[in-house]
Amino acid sequence: MSIQEVEALVVGGGQAGLAMSEHLSDCGVQHLVLERDRIAERWRSERWDSLVANGPAWHDRFPGLEFVDLAPGAFASKDQVAAYFEAYAEKIAAPIRTGVEVTSVRRLEGRPGFRVETSDGTIDARFVVAATGPFQRPVIPPIVPREAGPLQIHSSSYRNPEQLPDGAVLVVGAGSSGVQIAEELRRSGRPVYLSVGPHDRPPRQYRGRDFCWWLGVLGKWDAETPPSGAEHVTIAVSGARGGHTVDFRALAGLGIDLVGMTGSFDDGILRFAPDLGANIAKGDANYLALLDEADAYVARNGLDLPEEPDARTLGPDPACVTTPILELDLAAAGVQSIVWATGFAVDYGWLQVDAFDENGKPKHRRGVSSEPGVYFLGLPWLARRGSSFIWGVWHDAKFVADHIATQHRYLSHGG
Repeated sequence: MSIQEVEALVVGGGQAGLAMSEHLSDCGVQHLVLERDRIAERWRSERWDSLVANGPAWHDRFPGLEFVDLAPGAFASKDQVAAYFEAYAEKIAAPIRTGVEVTSVRRLEGRPGFRVETSDGTIDARFVVAATGPFQRPVIPPIVPREAGPLQIHSSSYRNPEQLPDGAVLVVGAGSSGVQIAEELRRSGRPVYLSVGPHDRPPRQYRGRDFCWWLGVLGKWDAETPPSGAEHVTIAVSGARGGHTVDFRALAGLGIDLVGMTGSFDDGILRFAPDLGANIAKGDANYLALLDEADAYVARNGLDLPEEPDARTLGPDPACVTTPILELDLAAAGVQSIVWATGFAVDYGWLQVDAFDENGKPKHRRGVSSEPGVYFLGLPWLARRGSSFIWGVWHDAKFVADHIATQHRYLSHGG
């Protein structure tokens, strides 16, 4: 049996894998990147057609390459993002093999490193970096039985309104994906219900600066842990149609029926929690708090940024908030489709090492695993709030590559 040997093996050829490859090359560590599909495949085939990046082009990129033919304040389409990463792989001459799936990783007995089985042969690697990111297994809560009637898909399978059968649509989830899909469906003429849970709702822009800029200068991207109780709170922000602040009152004004968190289903009736008003109020409080911090920053630093008092005008709550729908007969309401914008779970079934807790969650510090020689990259809050974003994963990868390079020097030292 022919076995290829590499110093470091990076599993995943998306933003995390390419960032890792660049820094390993800079550190002089011989490595190989394996991608089971194409470079940045999830941007190609697991996003809806009209998706654009949620951050402007000046922000959502790696430091070494700008987007081509895209203004700094514009929002890249999913195809432009995929093309960007292809160009980046070529720029850094990433040693990447596509169409190769890793099926198992096990520690070698009696010597350092790992035996890696792939769809294209066996590899022995001293170090293994799991750079598959957080979007591995779509999560659909087991609430509505498949045989209940409506078509049910995850947001990662949604492409456009024409894909769905005629009739009303329930979108579950009020993060960036859920609100953008709900708005697109409503603008296409569909009756839409949007199930809204806890969320952060930053301004798209305030006083002439994008929210990405504000989170940067206010130090929020560098937060190392989420606020207590907000570990799974989503961010409702949009780059669609040139970028705009997500406003649930405006969504209701478009004709979207807002409902609370989706709870239970029985005999054709879907029930929602009576928390819609509270969830929107908490999102408003988050929004206003960021405006307060931004104003204080402007005053403290003597910046000449235009005031924007209208940004604090929220308007009255719509009827669907003051008199919320708590039960919905799906058939009577004409709901023919449910889009679950309910996030993802990680799937490390191929990584058969002692690097996980009892819940299957990776055990690591800033990506350095509890299993020596194994590393994680691209996960939310890996090192800080920005870790799962394009620019954030690049900085995390540098820390991980430096750690690998240091270990490589120790292991290579002969005396």
